[in-house]
Amino acid sequence: MTDPGCTENTLLLSPQADDTHDIIDSPHRSTFIWSTDSIGQPLRWQVEQEDPDRTTIQTTPEHLALESAAGLTIWLDAPLSGTYRIAFTREVLVADRPYDRVSDLNQFWAARDLHHPNLFTRYGKLNEYDSLNLYYVGMGGNWNSTTRFRYYDGHGERLLLGEYTDATHLLRPNHRYRIVIEVDRRETRFWVDDVLYFHASYPNTPAPGYFGFRTVFSRQEISDFSITPL
Repeated sequence: MTDPGCTENTLLLSPQADDTHDIIDSPHRSTFIWSTDSIGQPLRWQVEQEDPDRTTIQTTPEHLALESAAGLTIWLDAPLSGTYRIAFTREVLVADRPYDRVSDLNQFWAARDLHHPNLFTRYGKLNEYDSLNLYYVGMGGNWNSTTRFRYYDGHGERLLLGEYTDATHLLRPNHRYRIVIEVDRRETRFWVDDVLYFHASYPNTPAPGYFGFRTVFSRQEISDFSITPL
């Protein structure tokens, strides 16, 4: 999962090389524009939704609202390389609506498909991602009973790198969490409200990969999204 050719303090945002992902041939996949990069260019996102009829995605210039009865992944449609910081505010909304559930404030990063040139081929079920090479934090998973950090090796192994089950590290409803993910030359880090939850070391900077929001059966709101070089 590392790329010795990557240099420190570089951040590349570019479309996926294989443009076949522009062809949306399934109701389980779609695209939309939300937020901007560091120079003000719009960001495109790829949706993979398990249950399209019961999934709603709404955007304003400031917010991205997600509501889904099943699995939902939203990929940033540009690989990130070098050393970088991803930051955003994310809230699990609970107000007695049908899909309100305190669970699964999840995210993928440094994701690659070692077996296919197009990453965006899935339908939103969690086990479809087992073959990817990536880091994953499932915050408040399993009905808000675990917060886990995993490394997927790209060949079906989902290595558990860290886990919390105490209330401090689980989710609170309607709390605006400030999430920061850092990727530098030697390790990746996952911060929540300025507290370091997880980190993992590697010999070289990870190869270019994709970032994605992930959830299941939940209603959430995301804002203040940014990507900056470290």
